[in-house]
Amino acid sequence: MLKYAHKLKPILIDVLKTLLLFSAATLISLLLSNINNDNNPFAVPVFILAVALIARVTQGYVYGIVVSLVSVLCVNYMFTYPFFEFDMSIAGYPLTFAAMLGVSIIISTLTTQIKRQERLRYAMEAEKTRADLLRSVSHDLRTPLTSIVGSCSILLDSPQLDRADQRELLLGISKDAHWLIRVTENILSLTKFSTSNVQLRKESEVIEEIVGSAIVKFRKNHPSISVRVDRPEHILLCPMDATLIEQVLVNLFENVAIHAENADRITVRIERKSDRAVIAVEDNGAGFSNDQLSAPFDGHCTPRNAVSDNHRNMGIGLSVCRSIVRAHGGDISIGNLAGGGASVRFWLPCEEEDYDE
Repeated sequence: MLKYAHKLKPILIDVLKTLLLFSAATLISLLLSNINNDNNPFAVPVFILAVALIARVTQGYVYGIVVSLVSVLCVNYMFTYPFFEFDMSIAGYPLTFAAMLGVSIIISTLTTQIKRQERLRYAMEAEKTRADLLRSVSHDLRTPLTSIVGSCSILLDSPQLDRADQRELLLGISKDAHWLIRVTENILSLTKFSTSNVQLRKESEVIEEIVGSAIVKFRKNHPSISVRVDRPEHILLCPMDATLIEQVLVNLFENVAIHAENADRITVRIERKSDRAVIAVEDNGAGFSNDQLSAPFDGHCTPRNAVSDNHRNMGIGLSVCRSIVRAHGGDISIGNLAGGGASVRFWLPCEEEDYDE
């Protein structure tokens, strides 16, 4: 039963859309008839427009073609003299209404074909993105895994190593393992948000608290990079999935630590702009390269001055950030600061009122 209900739901939705648009076209034509004392030269284009809209918002050819046929009969019955009667003997009727039917069917068919081409192009782009992501992930995972395997081999084969060398190797293993965990979380998030109709569990959260939690996590692995927060005067509340927004911030901080050349300071700016909360993550490094600025969210953005295999990709993290932010109804952008350094800004819809601390 549930199987058939799942299949019937989109059909019922398309039928409802068709009835609403056809009814709207009929009401508009009746209104125009009253205004023009039953002389309504606009009925034909109104119904042709309705056919085009129905073909645009429904799936397949059926709805547009059916409405095309019904529209011809409706125009003949309601909006052609004698009104509210079928009259097939009107001079020029066959040619006029055949032309209307032909135009309606052609528009419906072309609109449906265009929609199918758009879906095909989207599917091809999605497949290309998945392929790029797979190559990027494979490359990113290979370097830390190789490092972990190498360090473990040294520890197993060289028991005579002193404690300082052992500790250094273990710290390297721990760092690579934590990085792999973050990449895995990003991949899972990207997979989740690549599907449509993702439902988030949003709750009103204080932005400063989410930023503070992300900073605490970041400092555990990167204590040498200072993080300063420029807070607004009032507390900002935003409906959000706190875990996901924290993941966005950690990704941005990690990108600075790993990819920002000569960066040793991060500044987080939080401000209110109308009904938006804007968060900017800025650093004092070399900034983004032209290649990074041209395609930052395509999943395979490489860091500035990358050499051989010894770099880790930042594109996955930025792509995840964009997916999460857009799922919250916001957006994200990157740029370079006038005085040097990079800036990543994203905004989220926020509550209508500020609350004093």
